[in-house]
Amino acid sequence: MVALDSRFDEAGARVAVVVEGLSDRNAIEALAERRGIDLPTAGVRVVPLGGAHRIGGFLDELGQRSERPRLGGLCDAGEEPVFRRALERAGLGSGLTRVDMEQLGFFVCVEDLEDELIRALGVAGVEDILAPNGDLRRFRMLQQMPAWRDRPTGQQLRRFMGSGGRRKIRYARLLVEALDLDRVPRPLDQVVARAAAQ
Repeated sequence: MVALDSRFDEAGARVAVVVEGLSDRNAIEALAERRGIDLPTAGVRVVPLGGAHRIGGFLDELGQRSERPRLGGLCDAGEEPVFRRALERAGLGSGLTRVDMEQLGFFVCVEDLEDELIRALGVAGVEDILAPNGDLRRFRMLQQMPAWRDRPTGQQLRRFMGSGGRRKIRYARLLVEALDLDRVPRPLDQVVARAAAQ
């Protein structure tokens, strides 16, 4: 369970943006900075759950509070049913569609956030980020592995980001910092915009 503690109140958070993990939080914070949004000043706290299945416990605990912050969130397509069921159990709707979830402030990434960012930057753009960070040679090694050799490069990059310990946590910020702000993936763009809206 994700514990809610006094820091939530002390920070003056009026909005809780629930995400699956640290890479999602890093991406949201990086985009907010690029858009000139100070999340703490805007009363927004990004809450990494440490896994999508923890959202139910988080919402249960949040529901016991006298003053609940406005909610928002970001999840992978594969975890959309988990988020949907948790929102419904928390009394935020029934038979929720993706459009309904978006009206509640929850946005779904196609595949996952890494896939969204890779498509927005393009293969060459991502490789341009890997090179100065010392990972292009490692990526080329993955491309030669029999299980990955014949896969599209975008899939190979997604696999590479998801392997190697904390790689996707580190690259979330780097990929967002390299984005053309006109090409920000919609789920990421919308969750930041909605969270920061007064």
